[in-house]
Amino acid sequence: MAFEDIRLEAIPVGRDLLLLMTGGVSHIGAASTAYQAGGDIEVLTSAVPGHKEHTLTEGYARRASKALGRTVTVVMGIHYDNLSKEEIREIAKKTSEMLDQYLQEQQGNGVDPQ
Repeated sequence: MAFEDIRLEAIPVGRDLLLLMTGGVSHIGAASTAYQAGGDIEVLTSAVPGHKEHTLTEGYARRASKALGRTVTVVMGIHYDNLSKEEIREIAKKTSEMLDQYLQEQQGNGVDPQ
């Protein structure tokens, strides 16, 4: 499976950013918000029981907040029936690469995170 329908949508919310990652049967499985707290980045996560997206959203929100210097919420809901462990790893790799590409584009465009 190529998982070609997985999407990353970036929605500015004032100076903050919402990143929505969906694919397959789209839904809300987890949401993680990363924000600056002193010199550190804190992350708050909410996950729907029975969903595993939080295992990805926490790190993605932290990476995006650190790279962009702003509060970032990552909401993810990706579902395909009967996935193998290898297919789950493939989805994790694909979504991570999508996030990296987005962050590189933002930094390459000279976007002021403030």
